[in-house]
Amino acid sequence: MNSMKNSQKYRITFILMAINIAVYIYTSVVGGDWLNTNFNLIVQYGQVNGLVLGYGWYYQLFTSLFIHVTIVHLAGNMMFLLIFGLRAEEMFSLPEYLFLYFVGGLVGNLLSLVFLPLWVPSAGASGAIFGMFGACTIYIRRTVGQSIMGALMFAFFLLLISSGPEVNNLAHIGGLVAGLLIGYVLASRRKPETVYSHNYSYTTPF
Repeated sequence: MNSMKNSQKYRITFILMAINIAVYIYTSVVGGDWLNTNFNLIVQYGQVNGLVLGYGWYYQLFTSLFIHVTIVHLAGNMMFLLIFGLRAEEMFSLPEYLFLYFVGGLVGNLLSLVFLPLWVPSAGASGAIFGMFGACTIYIRRTVGQSIMGALMFAFFLLLISSGPEVNNLAHIGGLVAGLLIGYVLASRRKPETVYSHNYSYTTPF
């Protein structure tokens, strides 16, 4: 039980939110604009496939998870990180939480690396957040012995309504699929006494 409390003990969700906000403040100060991130900074720290593949800027697969294009982009992602991150803190240990967050984000970025055009910048934490959402959704259904079909339908419905012409849908898809798979594995491996003695409610919107 103590291992599952680690995430709540450290409140990792608030730490990740603080990092994302701090990065946005940095880019705003450097770029001189608080509403929109300077394009040169997006190119430098976001993900541009041509730079990753052609020039070896592999660090962008990681740094792009913390760069946001506008303050509205940041606010939206932080709202959903707060919702799904706090929920994940109730279910997963600190290593599991961090694994979900970064693997979800990196899988989304790798999918984008394969299929997005070379010179279209991509940025944001949404792939990692979709990973959190997918893991929470499938974990709850699996651990209480309910059908996972409802969870899958709800997950892909949220994916559908969040898609758009200027949205990196590939990052969302990659993060969501990674989260669903990881959440399913974690729920399957959890001992029954650990699952049912944990103190979170099974009444959930997921």
